[in-house]
Amino acid sequence: MNFDVVCLRPEADFERVGVTPPANLSIAYRGPHDSDVASLLQHARALIIPAVGPRLPADLFNGTALKLVQVTGAGVDRLDLAALQGLGIPVANVPGGSNSAVAEYAVTASSVLLRRFGWADSELRQGNYVAFRARMVEDNLAGLEGLLVGIIGFGTVGMSVGRAFYAAGARLCYFDPAGPNRRTAAELGARAVFLDELLSHSDVVTLHLPLVAATRNLIGREQLARMKPGALLIQASRGGIVDEAALAERLASGDLGGAAVDVYSTEPPASDNPLFALKGEAAHRLLLTPHIAGVTRQSWAFLFRSTWNNIERVLLRGEAPLNQVSGV
Repeated sequence: MNFDVVCLRPEADFERVGVTPPANLSIAYRGPHDSDVASLLQHARALIIPAVGPRLPADLFNGTALKLVQVTGAGVDRLDLAALQGLGIPVANVPGGSNSAVAEYAVTASSVLLRRFGWADSELRQGNYVAFRARMVEDNLAGLEGLLVGIIGFGTVGMSVGRAFYAAGARLCYFDPAGPNRRTAAELGARAVFLDELLSHSDVVTLHLPLVAATRNLIGREQLARMKPGALLIQASRGGIVDEAALAERLASGDLGGAAVDVYSTEPPASDNPLFALKGEAAHRLLLTPHIAGVTRQSWAFLFRSTWNNIERVLLRGEAPLNQVSGV
C-alpha cells in the first residue's frame, strides 16, 4: 500500500496532546530505523520527522517524489539541506513553537542553580539540614533580580528567553552572530555586546543558537575561562556548541557557579561523557536534563498542529509550504 505521508514519530505523540491528523490523508507511522522506511518514501508525498534524532542519510531521498519534508520543531540539523535542495525537495520547520517552554526552562534552571535547590535536596536526604542551611545562608546566595543575563543568540527563542529573564528582574545583554535586533532589545533594555564582553560580565550565560559550522564548539576552554567566577551557563540550544570536556573541567575547578545542560554532542550521551564523571560539589553544581527544555504539552500541541496544517497546505491545497528553510 502507498501512503501520502510517512511520519517518523508515533501516532501516540499526536493523540497525547489532542492533535488529530487530517482524515483524508493516508499516513504510515514508523520509527527511524524501521526497515521499510526507504521503500515507503519512494511513493510518499511528504515526510514528517522530529527535530531530535539521528541524522538522516541524504541517499534516503534519492528517487523520491516528496513534495515536503516537515520537521516538527525548529532544528533542521538532522537533514542534509544542500542535498535536499539539489533534489528539489522543500524542507519546512516550525520556528518559535517552543519559545515559552525554553524560556521557562532557562529561568527555572538558573534559579535552581543559583539558590542550590537540587543540592539542598540531596543534603537534606543525608541528614545535613542544619549544616547545609547554615552554609546556604552564609554563602549569601543570589536570586535573579538585578543580575546580568547574557543571551547568546537573540533570535525568536533568545528574545523569548530575554523577556522571561526581564520579567524576573534581570538586566540583559546579548550577542548574536546574525547581528543586533534593536527593536526587541530596546523593549527589554538589552545591550548588544561582543561575545568576550558578554562572557566576562554576565552572571548567567544562556545559549540559543542553531548548530552550524560557525557555532560548533563556540564555547570552549578559552570562552569558559573568560566567564566571571560564580557565573552560570545554561545550554539549551544544540549539542556541539559547548565543549563538554572543557565545561566539566571548569566545573571541577570550582570557578563556575553551575551549569544546566539539556543537549549533548551525541544523543543519548555516551556513558563516558565527562559531565557524568563529576563528583562532589562539582556534580551538585550541574543540572542535567534529557533534551526536554522545549517539550511541554502546550508546546507540542502547537508544533504538531502547525506540522499538519503545513502538510494540508502543500498536499491538499497545492500551496507553497510555510517556514521553508530549503527548496528550489
